[in-house]
Amino acid sequence: DLLVITAATEETDGSGVLGLGEEWKGGDVAKTVGGGQKVRWLKKELLRHKDDQNKVVLFVDSCCTSFHRVGHKVLFSAEGFCWPDQKLASKYPTVHSGKRYLNSGGFMGFAPEMAALVQQWKYKDNDDDQLFYTRIYLDKAQRTKYNMTLDHRSRIFQNLNGAVDEVVLKFERAKVRARNVAYDTLPVIIHGNGPTKLQLNYLGNYVPASWTYEGGCGGCDDDLLLLDDVSDEQLPLVYVAVFILKPTPFIEEFLDRLTSMNYPASRIRLFIHNNVVYHERHVDSFWQKHKALFPEAVLIGPEENLPEAQARTMAVPEGFYSRSEDYSRSCRPRGRKSTTHYSPTKPYTLPGLDWFSPGLVLVLTAPLSPQPCQDVYWFPTMEESTAVVPRRRTQASAGGYENKEWLKFLKRLYLTPVTEELYPGYYPKAQAVMNFVVRYRPDEQPSLRPHHDSSTFTVNIALNSKNIDYEGGGCRFLRYSCSVEAPRKGWSFMHPGRLTHYHEGLLYPLKYVMFLFLGLKSD
Repeated sequence: DLLVITAATEETDGSGVLGLGEEWKGGDVAKTVGGGQKVRWLKKELLRHKDDQNKVVLFVDSCCTSFHRVGHKVLFSAEGFCWPDQKLASKYPTVHSGKRYLNSGGFMGFAPEMAALVQQWKYKDNDDDQLFYTRIYLDKAQRTKYNMTLDHRSRIFQNLNGAVDEVVLKFERAKVRARNVAYDTLPVIIHGNGPTKLQLNYLGNYVPASWTYEGGCGGCDDDLLLLDDVSDEQLPLVYVAVFILKPTPFIEEFLDRLTSMNYPASRIRLFIHNNVVYHERHVDSFWQKHKALFPEAVLIGPEENLPEAQARTMAVPEGFYSRSEDYSRSCRPRGRKSTTHYSPTKPYTLPGLDWFSPGLVLVLTAPLSPQPCQDVYWFPTMEESTAVVPRRRTQASAGGYENKEWLKFLKRLYLTPVTEELYPGYYPKAQAVMNFVVRYRPDEQPSLRPHHDSSTFTVNIALNSKNIDYEGGGCRFLRYSCSVEAPRKGWSFMHPGRLTHYHEGLLYPLKYVMFLFLGLKSD
């Protein structure tokens, strides 16, 4: 027979709540000693159960099988701090493994012992409850009388203060439990004492069944609004805030996508904060084309010089703060989840949205274009707006900060599948040996003499357009007496690196080509 009791002055989820609706007079326990009011409440409540020999009382501040296994009548949670009187630390019994000091945030015991223990309270509401229980526990006679012990290894109670790094999530198929890795235990009660309330909230996003591998989000379907038969005018308002804080690729495509959301534009309230002068023309172009869709939109430009924090406050007056330390993991496509607050302070890829879309275009399912020459193939690689020629030199690229994304594009997302399509039966792993941009000018380097490359395959990506940006400058393959004059801007042509070729003379005035030397290893 288990009686669960918690102490709170406002509504909680506890099974039995003491002091509900009463004024709190126990002091500010987050900053100093206090909490004695809880003992007075408990003292009164346990008088009702003092003669029930079989009732086990579990007190939680804001199992049974594990408790009986302990073999004691009263069990208090333990922590690594001697609070509030550190001078009492030396009086504690020696502990060879586990936390040594008593914490009054969670305790349980048989009703007669618990009732007799709390009847000793003779103090004020703002006196410290933990000090009261500590003095009883340190009195060897009383410790023996009430058969008291501490949960040194967190078998039932887990105090988070000073032990956050010890607690991890243990995912099982149908439930999630908190695991103490220091003692390899699975505590039943998690107490977010001290400055650990946010960590407690984070654990509560999973434990015990808020999110599981088997069932996904445990509460995502609760209180859903059914909108199938609701008119557009009755749909909830959706607020969309866009913050442009630094030069960003594909911003035009991104803004255009705001108009294609599967939700009535009349029920969308748009907020755009642009802090980049370069993107003023992009935002203005978007607004001129689509302002009729978002008549109540709010636009803030770089001339306002508005700091990001103030802009976010304007968009969401309640503000935002970090709540879940595993935000990036939450965004991975393992299922929906429920949490109290999200604060994305870093960019994250949303599941299902390819990072290269719309600038880079997959065409594996489209018919291949006719071969311009034997063993030579051409195909679209990216949109024209993506095939941009750099207008200035930068030292940043020397550090290779784009290599990871570029290699992902080569190996997994595009060129390896294209190679498998072009050369049936060949299953390669792409290795980008060299990637570079070449500029051809009549007065510098108008052509190249016949040669072959050291790569397995060579890919040429056109970065500007023939007859608009330049004339001439084709690529001729001697073996087949065939020339590839120029693919369209953003298109590539691929050929074996050992196939001898040369670049014909450029007539006018500038041609830019991105070269990829691929070393492909078969599995």
